[in-house]
Amino acid sequence: MEYLSDRIKAMSVSQTLAMSQKSRDLKERGVDVINLSVGEPDFNTPDEIKEAAKRAIDENYTTYTPVNGYADLREAVSEKFRVENGLNYSSDQIVVSCGGKHSLINVILAMINPGDEVILLAPYWVSYIDQVKLAGGVPVVINATIDNDFKVTAEEIESAVTPKTRMIIINSPSNPTGMVYTREEMEKIARVVEKHEGLFVMSDEIYEHITFAGDHISMASFDSIFDRVITVNGVSKGFAMTGWRIGYIGAPLWIAKACNKLQGQITSGVASISQRAALAALRSDPASREAMREAFLRRRDLICSLLKEIEGFRVRVPQGAFYVMPDISYYIGKSDGEKVIGSSDDLALYLLEKAHVAMVGGTAFGAPECIRISYAASDENIKEAVARIKRALGQLS
Repeated sequence: MEYLSDRIKAMSVSQTLAMSQKSRDLKERGVDVINLSVGEPDFNTPDEIKEAAKRAIDENYTTYTPVNGYADLREAVSEKFRVENGLNYSSDQIVVSCGGKHSLINVILAMINPGDEVILLAPYWVSYIDQVKLAGGVPVVINATIDNDFKVTAEEIESAVTPKTRMIIINSPSNPTGMVYTREEMEKIARVVEKHEGLFVMSDEIYEHITFAGDHISMASFDSIFDRVITVNGVSKGFAMTGWRIGYIGAPLWIAKACNKLQGQITSGVASISQRAALAALRSDPASREAMREAFLRRRDLICSLLKEIEGFRVRVPQGAFYVMPDISYYIGKSDGEKVIGSSDDLALYLLEKAHVAMVGGTAFGAPECIRISYAASDENIKEAVARIKRALGQLS
């Protein structure tokens, strides 16, 4: 008999990771799978960052690190916030963690009590909802669709706020949709937050450097709510450093101290070599970062133009990140004579089996009518993947 906790039994498996695993399993069996499910840049970490890590080994950065991160790394994060985002976080207000996901759960566990409500804007990143539940919080989901560019309005947020609401989680640029909130839209949300004492915003800005139109706007840049915003970021996406596992927060001091306390009992400080690499990343020439952004922009235009040619796919061109999320409702209920497509998850599995293209169904993102496609792939793979998808969908009627 398995004696597992109720919390682990209630937790969902990450569908993005599950689909990536299925893709790997097929590849190991010799199947030529094109993986458009994974949320990581397909670039190598820039050489100057790797060289900094090698130096760190030679310089014997091999002992335990401070729980909240090396002082010089936290100073660099503080400087990054000031220069790039106009945010004045002191180094004491920075906590470095084992990736953005770790930063998020630190904040949620530090702030959310059982019964507290947390507003999620759907489509949302898959782990938000389970992290909230893990803390005993109550997810309150506001749904947006492709018809309103996957954006929730300030008025909708206002109507969802209750005396139990403790936090709103905002992710712009968005995983999974690639949408980006404008300054005007965010300012309206800030006004809602301002009116409700004890209401906080966790702003997940991990895709900040992959924005295609206009400037990135940090939620904490609105002075009226600066002391009620926790800004989450990291080096994974903008610097092609997913495996280095470095995320960080800027937050009011009392929240930073709480996260430091929690982290001290769970993981302690982040790996020393990764921190030295992250320091080099934050101090690096932005040219390599910009080259990646330009590549993603080209790929966005390529994949959107190809997807729009598929019958039944409704596509909105994303403004950031490296995902596009077409509405595939047209195919729900269709069949190839053997399998009936009952959901977007069914369609994702069908396309993996028939087209050997891995994507992620939208149910886990709170968008069951959509499918998430990552275009962090070569132009050649994007063209071949869409051609395979089109052929496989042609067998459904």
